[in-house]
Amino acid sequence: MADFTGRAKYLEIANDFKRRIRDGQLPPGEKLPSETELMKTHGVSRTVARQAISRLREDGYAISHQGKGSFVTLPGEPRPAKRSAEFEEIAGYLSEVRRDVRRLAERMEELEKLVRKQPQDG
Repeated sequence: MADFTGRAKYLEIANDFKRRIRDGQLPPGEKLPSETELMKTHGVSRTVARQAISRLREDGYAISHQGKGSFVTLPGEPRPAKRSAEFEEIAGYLSEVRRDVRRLAERMEELEKLVRKQPQDG
């Protein structure tokens, strides 16, 4: 179980990444860990991982590309037109829904194959 430090875990994670970016350990353009990777390495929920990445974006330390991930950037670097945090969050949820729908379609196909293999009662 995570130790309580008095600061929200997502802020701790985001601040650690900011420090590493400022120190040059993570150069601009480098891919940041995915939500799943953050969940595993920090022992947090998807919500906390998402909040940490969102905070990095809000503070100018990350830029996200749907389907590709989040990448290191520095505050003040020229970037493409900024989308709202709400837009980014909705786009992330939509991506998850699409993935889940694909998984359901694959599962339905598997079940249909099993049904077709069953002997038919006459």
